[in-house]
Amino acid sequence: MEAIVAVFSDWGIGCDGTQQIALKADRAHFRDITTGNAVIVGRKTLEDFPGGRPLKNRRNIVVTRQNIEIEGATVVHSTEEALKEAEKQERTIIIGGASIYKQFFPFTDIVHITKIESAPESDSFFPNLDSLPDWEKVDTTDTMEENGIQYSFCTYRRIKP
Repeated sequence: MEAIVAVFSDWGIGCDGTQQIALKADRAHFRDITTGNAVIVGRKTLEDFPGGRPLKNRRNIVVTRQNIEIEGATVVHSTEEALKEAEKQERTIIIGGASIYKQFFPFTDIVHITKIESAPESDSFFPNLDSLPDWEKVDTTDTMEENGIQYSFCTYRRIKP
């Protein structure tokens, strides 16, 4: 399974349920990687999307404790249910939020990261893959800039023992 996330210099990913810095290039990168695939997302993160609706051209698997239906999405209530749905897919990508990343981290082997060279105040964080011995950076782009903010796209892979 894969994950995609934008992280700040301190590996922060958001504050008060939203991403503080949004880059057009990051949105395009996210769209390129996730379109045509299944995504696993938490209900609160889904509500932060435009219109609070599932993403188009993707199979949306929404994890929630609530007994609700979401048009255009498969609603599940546990990690196990989400993993069963993911098994039906060729490619599944975890897209957040923080509790979903944490919940599915043990099952994740590839992480696509947009590293944003800024450190706004964050209250949620992604594990610092640079400091974990079982992860390696396998690809990175040159540093780019948008609206005075530097960023790069990196791919990390879990090292198999």
